[in-house]
Amino acid sequence: MPTYEYHCPACNARYELRQGFDAPTTHSCEECGKGTAKRVLHAPPIVFKGSGWYITDSRNKQSALTESAAASGESDAASSPAPATESTGEAAAAS
Repeated sequence: MPTYEYHCPACNARYELRQGFDAPTTHSCEECGKGTAKRVLHAPPIVFKGSGWYITDSRNKQSALTESAAASGESDAASSPAPATESTGEAAAAS
């Protein structure tokens, strides 16, 4: 049987009860007896196991490298050498 947490807004008490799945979500408070205690819901923890959770798990190496470079702010244009200019030849001809 699961353990559920309850909260009473009248006396601000929090307590746990071990009940079945079909138990009602509200009942009279066990601390003060006046308020209506409601079941508190918590999000379950998420655990990522196995392959498929990382960017490199389902892609080939080339596309993974391209995407990781794009994510880090690098681009193909920045990593390739700049084209040669003929400014040195023009400067020599002008002299």
